[in-house]
Parts: sequence; C-alpha cells; structure tokens
Amino acid sequence: MLRNGLEPWHIAIVVLVCLMLFGSKRLPEMARGLGRSARILKAEARALREEDPAAPAPTER
Repeated sequence: MLRNGLEPWHIAIVVLVCLMLFGSKRLPEMARGLGRSARILKAEARALREEDPAAPAPTER
C-alpha cells in the first residue's frame, strides 16, 4: 500500500498548494526566515556542546 511513501507527484501537489496559499512573493521570505532560524539553532547547539562542563556557571545578579 505505502511502498514508496512519497512519489514525485505528491511533492508537486504540496508545492502547488503552498504557492496557492502563500503566493510567490511570500515563499522566498519564509524560506529565508527558516534558513536564518536553522543557522541560529545550529550555532547555539554547537556553542552548548563546546562549553566546558567543568567550569562553574556564571550567576546573574
């Protein structure tokens, strides 16, 4: 029943629906925002991994 899961025509339908809902002007803006968010998330995750776990955490006053 679900041999391949996602066929090329499924992707075409999703793209067409997105174009109809958001319009061609809004989609590039949304993609840029998503890309920026992904870069920020990646940088923050990398910073957390590189943080020295033995160092005491700074206290806020």
